[in-house]
Amino acid sequence: MSRTVIRGGLVVTASDELHADVLIEDGRIAALAASGTPAAETFTAGRTIDATGKYVLPGGVDAHTHMELPFGGTFASDTFETGTRAAAWGGTTTVVDFAVQSVGRSLREGLDTWHAKAEGNCAVDYGFHMIVSDVNPGTLKEMDRLVEEGVTSFKQFMAYPGVFYSDDGQILRAMQRSAENGGLIMMHAENGIAIDVLVEQALARGETDPRYHGEVRKALLEAEATHRAIRLAQVAGAPLYVVHVSATEAVAELARARDEGLNVFGETCPQYLFLSADNLAEPNFEGAKYVCSTPLRPKEHQAALWRGLRTNDLQVVSTDHCPFCFTGQKDLGRGDFSKIPNGLPGIENRMDLLHQAVVDGHLTRRRWIEIACATPARMFGLYPKKGTLAPGADADVVIYDPHAEQVISAETHHMNVDYSAYEGKRVTGRVETVLSRGEPVITEREYTGRAGHGVYTPRSTCQYLT
Repeated sequence: MSRTVIRGGLVVTASDELHADVLIEDGRIAALAASGTPAAETFTAGRTIDATGKYVLPGGVDAHTHMELPFGGTFASDTFETGTRAAAWGGTTTVVDFAVQSVGRSLREGLDTWHAKAEGNCAVDYGFHMIVSDVNPGTLKEMDRLVEEGVTSFKQFMAYPGVFYSDDGQILRAMQRSAENGGLIMMHAENGIAIDVLVEQALARGETDPRYHGEVRKALLEAEATHRAIRLAQVAGAPLYVVHVSATEAVAELARARDEGLNVFGETCPQYLFLSADNLAEPNFEGAKYVCSTPLRPKEHQAALWRGLRTNDLQVVSTDHCPFCFTGQKDLGRGDFSKIPNGLPGIENRMDLLHQAVVDGHLTRRRWIEIACATPARMFGLYPKKGTLAPGADADVVIYDPHAEQVISAETHHMNVDYSAYEGKRVTGRVETVLSRGEPVITEREYTGRAGHGVYTPRSTCQYLT
């Protein structure tokens, strides 16, 4: 039996803060006891970690990543090996990535392809959502089987006509099926048909710089699609999770639906909280580094996102980690912003940026853990195995130094990408040690993990429904 004791830290979960010692046995949390009490003194182990002056946190759950995603004639630059290693460096111990159904192919073929990419390569545990690109009777039957196997969420796109796009009828059919089988529909809510018109018109005017990516993908077209997705889900009697919410108007649509008592949920990402359309407008094509969809918005949208996180109209912060190198990938779009691969690196930065939000007064410590660990685990059927520190939970544990200062930089990050979206940003707080199922992956700022430690984790259906 392998045993580890973590002593003297402040244990922070979504519901509690307690100076406690944590006993780990065979990869799981065995017990917690207030530090210095007789109960804690009974904890004995071969390995002791001193967490005095540090936080002891559940490992982060990033429910929106894209490793090795094919997009725009290239592939996301992080493999499952490099991406999950970077996740560990950033205090994330579970990722849920997206397997892709190609048009004309089955869900099973897409899922098998992603299993082959990930198996034996991951430093931390992982699961899959399924991107549904081709709704037909066979696809709908496959959705039932995937839910039974632990792939319990399905992503659809109102954007990207000709690639991932589904029309309203296809979306409704998939939502009706998920209402029956317990799956959760995740929606990329942008009116892609209208956006393509605006792209064509902008290029015809000679507006080719990265900034125009944000200007054509209008906030109103995100809000319109969000509204439409909500009403289609209401017709189908299905829950809905809207990914990467970026606009004030879209948050308002979610808040209205939740006030009506609907099972409608929203996710935002660090880039929308900390970056803005000003980055897209950086000169000399530097703005291409910040091209993602939904796009970065003017700074005034950030207040609504922070408010949504505090009021629980937004429940989760994921990264939508989808990195493309500036040289050789982003520059495919020189002279035509529509050819810039959409996506940002961020899996390594999420927990630190959200801790900075605690320092800045946007969030409480417990809310930080709620939106980054507990709620994504509950939303996607991983709780309480993941997302908390409680007896029986996997021993995914982060020792976090809340006082250490760092400067985010591509020179020091571990993501396989040649720039940082947060280059030069000073933050307070840093991951020190990370355990995944009780095994040290990061040990006092040294990587001690290995490819293949992370295992595929089937998921139950959404545990967050009202």
